[in-house]
Order: sequence, then structure tokens, then C-alpha cells
Amino acid sequence: MVVLGSIHAPSALSPLQKMIVSSSDNKSLVLGRRRTIAFGSSAVVLASLLNLHNPNSNPPLLHSAFAQQQDELQQQEDRVAHLFQESSPSVVFIKDIELAKVPKGPEDRFMLTEDENAKVEGTGSGFIWDKFGHIVTNYHVVAKLATDRSGLQCCKVFLVDAGGNSLYREGKIIGFDPSYDLAVLKVDVEGYELKPATLGTSRELHVGQSCFAIGNPYGYENTLTTGVVSGLGREIPSPNGKAIRGAIQTDADINAGNSGGPLIDSYGHVIGVNTATFTRKGTGASSGVNFAIPIDTVVQYVPILIVYGTPYKDRF
Repeated sequence: MVVLGSIHAPSALSPLQKMIVSSSDNKSLVLGRRRTIAFGSSAVVLASLLNLHNPNSNPPLLHSAFAQQQDELQQQEDRVAHLFQESSPSVVFIKDIELAKVPKGPEDRFMLTEDENAKVEGTGSGFIWDKFGHIVTNYHVVAKLATDRSGLQCCKVFLVDAGGNSLYREGKIIGFDPSYDLAVLKVDVEGYELKPATLGTSRELHVGQSCFAIGNPYGYENTLTTGVVSGLGREIPSPNGKAIRGAIQTDADINAGNSGGPLIDSYGHVIGVNTATFTRKGTGASSGVNFAIPIDTVVQYVPILIVYGTPYKDRF
């Protein structure tokens, strides 16, 4: 019999040795798992970073949120643009003019308003009240015309009809109330169809809601400024020194030339007549603290001015 070699069977391990081996294996396993987890996490973070910088890769959730935000911003811009397009035809541009000499008749008066010697003493805004050509503005915009005794003062109103055709007419003063800084002009619009402003209400206004001012600041026609209702129930002085109560405060810019124009809400409804502003000292620029006469007050007094020319208290 040939013996090729001898094989020694492993000796049995003691309980202590088994515990040491088992502990060593477990540590190796745990360390291996930790390395795997750590490496896996790093790989995920790295992949995410690479994915964000990859122009050809758009995570579905991120892309969806970004697209939704863009859509909302576009819709908001479209609403404001539409609001302006619908409301601006009801806003007029008013020029106060001092003639070089007293006109002899209507034709002479028209020629004198076009004369280069005619002096533009101020500008303002207003809005179309009805289809008959009544224009609502501030009293202080047309105060010189309202108190003129010389016949040299006149007022030119620039407006567009419902078809978008531009025209200008002389504005005749119909009525005024300095206590509320309101005045009504009348223009001859025979043969033209006007687009009166849509009136809202100031009773249900709340601080924080959006509002928009349309007017002609510094002679720049059809200017839109945006803001919010900053405060309600304010008190501001009128041209004759009395208090106008319940005024609307807004941060929508109101500058020289905006006076008499409409303050409108998000639906295009007139909620006030832009009237006054606190200006930055030495600049004349709006400080962001601006005021409008509430439309509920305007609705109460304008019909009286159209019919009687003066407020009730001044008729007796």
C-alpha cells in the first residue's frame, strides 16, 4: 500500500476562540456595510449634483414646479396688461391753458388754444363718467378755470373714443366742489361713442388688495402704476382747507399729472379718484404715501354737480 501523504484533521476550537472569531467576522461585516452605505450615499449625492448641472436632464418634479411658476407669472402679467387695455380708453389727459388774449368767439377761441403764445399752466387726468361727455377730475386740476373772471383760462381734454380714435376738445366746467376736491367737465362728443369708466365700490376694500393708477404724470400720457391698498379711512386736506374723510391710502405712485385719474381694482372698476401724495423733500417725487377720494363719495356728489353745478350747501 502506497501512502501519498497525511491529512491532519483540525482541532476543535474552544468557546473563547469561537467568540473571538465570531466578533472579528461581525466587525468586518459591519465595516463593510458602512463603507458600502457611505459610498452609496456619496454616489447618490454626486449623481444628483451632476443631474442638476446636466442641461439635458430635468427632474420631473423640479421641472413641473418651475413651469407652473412661469405660467402663473405669465398669467398675472397678462391680466394686468388686459386690465390696462380695457381701462385706459376711459382715462383722459387734461391741459390747463392760459390764452394770450380774450377770444372774440368760439372759432377764435379754438385758434387761440393752438396759438404758440398760449401757455400750458398745468396738466392733470380725469375719467369719462358717461356717454354724454361728462369728465370727472379733481377741483385743483381745473381751479383756475373754475375761478376765472378774465376769459383767458381754458381747458383742453385729450381722449379716445370707443373705437380707439384720438381726439381733443375744449372742456367746459359744469360743476365743482372744493370741499371734496371734485369737478366735472363737459366735452362735445357729438358723432363719437365714448367708453365710460366702470364704477366699483369702496365699501368692501381691504388693506393689501391690489390696485392700479392710470394717469398722465408729468405729461406722460396713459401711464400705469401698480400697488396695493395701504390704508383706509384716512383724512386729507381739501383745497379749501376742510377735511376729506375716508380717503384711500395706496403705494401705487401718484405724481404731478396723475391727479383726477382713476384708482382701479383688479377687475378694472374705479374705486377712487387719485388726489394727493406726500413727496420726498426737495424732489417732488412720490414717497409711496398716496391718497385717493373713495368712489362712494364721488358717486354721491358728482350727479349733484352735473345737475346743479354746485354742492347742495352752496345753493342757498
